[in-house]
Amino acid sequence: MSTYSDKPLTAVTLNTLAKMKKSGEKIACLTAYDATFTAVLEAADIEVILVGDSLGMVIQGVATTLPVTVDEMIYHCRCVARARKRALLIADMPFMSYSSPAQALENAARLMKEGGAQMVKLEGGGDQSEVVRALARNGIPVCAHLGLRPQSFYKMGGYRVQGRDAAAAQSIVDDAQALQLAGADLLLLECVTTAVAETVVATTEVPVIGIGAASSCAGQVLVLHDILGITPGKRPRFCKDFMLGADSIQGAVERYVAAVKSGAFPAAEHTFCT
Repeated sequence: MSTYSDKPLTAVTLNTLAKMKKSGEKIACLTAYDATFTAVLEAADIEVILVGDSLGMVIQGVATTLPVTVDEMIYHCRCVARARKRALLIADMPFMSYSSPAQALENAARLMKEGGAQMVKLEGGGDQSEVVRALARNGIPVCAHLGLRPQSFYKMGGYRVQGRDAAAAQSIVDDAQALQLAGADLLLLECVTTAVAETVVATTEVPVIGIGAASSCAGQVLVLHDILGITPGKRPRFCKDFMLGADSIQGAVERYVAAVKSGAFPAAEHTFCT
């Protein structure tokens, strides 16, 4: 069992992730919303911590991510930032906080200045290129979230696998390329077919993080509460309970990191062939 005190404190940066992608070393990412769990993730050598707007569902108990506010994101990001020592800290931009470049700049700056985020994540396709370009031009690192976009839950008709027909698949690929061109430093693909994910990975240069996407992605992310088996209700197919067989929460997180690094996770049952 690893201990927090003996971990190297060399910070993970975008350059670190780019080198990992190039060398084939998988990037392990999990969500966190407070200082205590952040320390657990740091002790497991996680590379990326995401303060996700998923906190609305797993922390606040609301039905979707939509009610989460910028102020709430800043609060939780600040809690995580206080305990972060090494991992790259990404914060979600909540629903309707980036509807224009000006609004996006204001809220992203708050997440970084007040919350301690080192990168922001926003949902959307090529139509968000102008926003991404404005953020990148002002020195704000961006992760672009494609595929299933929880903030578009109602527009998409629920939580459904994306890219199953040829037109939808090509649209995701085109969006990924457009967002990279606009200045996105990372791409996140959620709940897309394996073929779509593999095409995005093959046709873009920045690291691609998957959640319910292909194992060929440069890294994987899950919601912390899902890997601990404590999320109420039915968990998505792409999740795995790493507490099964673990002797502690720390052990479960370490098992997740090891599974991502070895390529054991995600297995076929956690992805979507069609």
